[in-house]
Amino acid sequence: MQPFLFLLLVSFTIPLALSKSTIEPCAASPTTTTDPCPSLLSYTLYTDLKVAELAALFQTDPFALLAANSFDPSQPNAPNRILPSGLAVRIPTTCSCSDGIRKSVSTRYVTRPSDTLASIAETVYGGLTSADQIKDANAISDQSGLDVGQTLVIPLHCTCFNSTDNSLPAIYMSYVVKDGDTLQSITAQYATTMTDIMNVNSMGSPSVLPGDIISIPLPACSSMFPRFASDYGLVVANGTYAITASCCVQCSCGPGNLNLFCTPASLGASCSNMQCNGGNLMLGNYTTQPTGAGCSVTSCNYGGFVNGTIITALSTSIQPQCPGQHQFPPLLSIPTSAMHQSYLPPSPAPLPQAGGTMPGSSVPGGSLGPLHKSRKAGN
Repeated sequence: MQPFLFLLLVSFTIPLALSKSTIEPCAASPTTTTDPCPSLLSYTLYTDLKVAELAALFQTDPFALLAANSFDPSQPNAPNRILPSGLAVRIPTTCSCSDGIRKSVSTRYVTRPSDTLASIAETVYGGLTSADQIKDANAISDQSGLDVGQTLVIPLHCTCFNSTDNSLPAIYMSYVVKDGDTLQSITAQYATTMTDIMNVNSMGSPSVLPGDIISIPLPACSSMFPRFASDYGLVVANGTYAITASCCVQCSCGPGNLNLFCTPASLGASCSNMQCNGGNLMLGNYTTQPTGAGCSVTSCNYGGFVNGTIITALSTSIQPQCPGQHQFPPLLSIPTSAMHQSYLPPSPAPLPQAGGTMPGSSVPGGSLGPLHKSRKAGN
C-alpha cells in the first residue's frame, strides 16, 4: 500500500460521470524524494502516425519510444515507419514534481484549426490529461478561443512511488480505462494482480469506469548510477530496453532476471570510448574462469553518462556457476496492425546486484542484443 496516495475526482467530458485519477503528492521527506523519475504512459493512437511524429507529440526520442516497446530499431528507416491508428503503445516520459503533485510537464502542443481543449485532451492525448488541467497549466481564461499556432503546455498523469512496488524495482504506467475494461481484464493484460493494483491506487472496490486513470506497476530493472549522471535513476521495464548516453548505450531488462544489462547501442553519431580501464573488455562483455569456489566473472559494466562521457567500470565477482551467453528480451517488428500484442515476459526474481552488472542467472543460448549484432556478450 502506498500510504501517501489518494484518489482525486477530476472533471472529464464523459457524460453523467466523473473520472477518477490516481494522484501522487510529492514533497521532500526522509522517505520520499522530489527527484524526477522515469515513467510510462499507455497510449492508443488516434490516427496513423510515424514513429517520429508520435515521439514528437510527447517530446521523446524516437529510439527511446521504440526501445520502450521492444520494437526493432534496426529496421530500415525505423523512425519513419507508420504506426496504425488504434495501436496501443508505451510512451516513455519523465515524471516530475510540479505544484505539489507528480505529473509530466515536458510536453508541448501547437494548436491547429478546429482544436479545442477538450479535443486535445481526449482525442490527441487519449484522456491522459483533461481540458481543465490544460486550461490551468496555460492560464487560459476562455476555453473556446484558442489561437491557431498557440503553444500549450500539456500536463500528463504519471506516478513514481519511489520506483518500487512491494519493495521491488518497478516503473509505473498511467493507464486510461476504456469501454469494456474491468480491473480483472486490466490485471490479466499486464500480468499483475487485482490486489496490487487496488493497493497502489488506494481503491476501495475493484470498480473502474471509462476515463479513469490508474497507475499500473510493472516489474523493472533499476540502476545505481551516481546522482550527477544525466541518466541517474534509470529504470527499465521487464522485457524492454532503454536508450541512453546520447543513443550510444542500450540497457535491457529481463527476461531471465531483473538486473540491468547495458551494451553499446551504436545509434549515436559520436560515442565516447566504451572500453573498461584495466582490461581489454568492452561495455557488456565479460570473461569467466572456473574456480574451486565457483566461477570468477569479470565484466565491463555501465556506470552512467556524465558530462558527455560514458562511464564504465571493471568488476569481478564469484558466482555459483559460470553464466552462458546473455539472453536479451526479444525484439518485435514495428507493427502495421492495431492487433499487435506486446511481449509480456514472466516476472523473474531480482538478483542482489543492479546497475549494469553481469547477471548471474543468464540463460545459455539467448539471442544477441538488437543494436550490436556483431558483438557477443561474452567470450
